[in-house]
Amino acid sequence: MRRARVRHGPLEALHGVTLVAPGPGLTVLLGRNGSGRTTALRALAGDVPLSGGAVVWDGRDVTGVPAYERARRGLCLVPERRAVFGSLTVRENLALTAPDPARALDAYPWLRPLLERRAGTLSGGEQRMLALCRAFRADARVVLLDEPAQGMAPAVAARTYALLAALDACVVVAEQRLPPALHGRPAFVYVLRRGAVVFAGEAGELGRSASARRP
Repeated sequence: MRRARVRHGPLEALHGVTLVAPGPGLTVLLGRNGSGRTTALRALAGDVPLSGGAVVWDGRDVTGVPAYERARRGLCLVPERRAVFGSLTVRENLALTAPDPARALDAYPWLRPLLERRAGTLSGGEQRMLALCRAFRADARVVLLDEPAQGMAPAVAARTYALLAALDACVVVAEQRLPPALHGRPAFVYVLRRGAVVFAGEAGELGRSASARRP
């Protein structure tokens, strides 16, 4: 993403943001609500248009490429909300990307007893697990996730980040704060505030940055 600008009506949500996400590797976008982290994720996916700047993938400008075409090329977005089909069962949700649900559930075996439950009746954490099971089986080259461990128990959240770190893909995660599961793991971090990048560096440098700590 190069000098990206995004407008929501009269308001500009991103002010010339530049992000570089290696693959394979883990990149984290941190920021409070309204910081622009979710907008940046959606702009990378093609879900919101840019009003300026560009999105470059493998050296090619894909700014004008629609979201469905980016998905065909190997991009997978797991949004914060509506990441599963609530009227379908867990098994039916998994079947959309994985013919064999048993293999898909290797990531989260806790979902095995829930295969015949409708996804809309699951807890928030269980829905996140289901959405991530589908993402893990999609064999995507780029995986974008908005608060992937939301609603999960600490042990499950730690497993989630271990699985994400092991993916042979460019993984970009949006979070409000650096998850405990990432402490000690290699990750490149961007901190966004009011639509602009105020810190860029390795996760281990975050605590020593005065700009990242300012409200």
